[in-house]
Amino acid sequence: MLKPLFFTFIIIFSIIQLKSQNKDTIVLMNGNYVVEKVIDTLIGAVTIHNPQKPGAKIHYEYDRIYCVKYANGFNDYYYSQDTLKGYYFTREEMQYYIFGERDARKGFKARGALIGSGISGFLGGGIGLFFAPILPYGFMAFSGLPKIRIEHHTISNPNYIDQNAYIFGYERVSRSKRRIQSLIGGTIGLALGYGLYFGILKNQLPETIKLRF
Repeated sequence: MLKPLFFTFIIIFSIIQLKSQNKDTIVLMNGNYVVEKVIDTLIGAVTIHNPQKPGAKIHYEYDRIYCVKYANGFNDYYYSQDTLKGYYFTREEMQYYIFGERDARKGFKARGALIGSGISGFLGGGIGLFFAPILPYGFMAFSGLPKIRIEHHTISNPNYIDQNAYIFGYERVSRSKRRIQSLIGGTIGLALGYGLYFGILKNQLPETIKLRF
């Protein structure tokens, strides 16, 4: 009884492995990877089947793609250095830039931005300030300014840190994550602060200052 089930499992696993080996890898400029069989590269885009919607297709425009790594080992590069288009990195430098984006997306947490904006939103809402939203969203606006600290455990290859392009890519994604986390933390903190104020503290605190125009 167990032997047929075992061999069935082996066959299914082998089929899955064979299918995955036949898939191509699209390396996007934002550092993400898309693993799926390429079915068309015409009309300014690389096209694949949408794995979530049978019968539908996904189109990636050329300027969004760094390269396509085909299952047969051939690499087709869509990125090339062109200062007129704002592409200042060489192809090798752009590869490091993409590595930086990828590592920051996986490893950079931006907890400080989340907590800081949450506290500012909670304090502003908690004492009933009419301009309370300015505090967390102002925090978000400036969250990208402080220097990014790259922690070694987030780097996939220690040699990457010697490349300026890698650092630029890491910093770009990290600052974006800071702003997103600030927005999330500030919104949650503001909601909790206002909830505390209107639910408990409104009748216990002095009336907040109101501006008249």
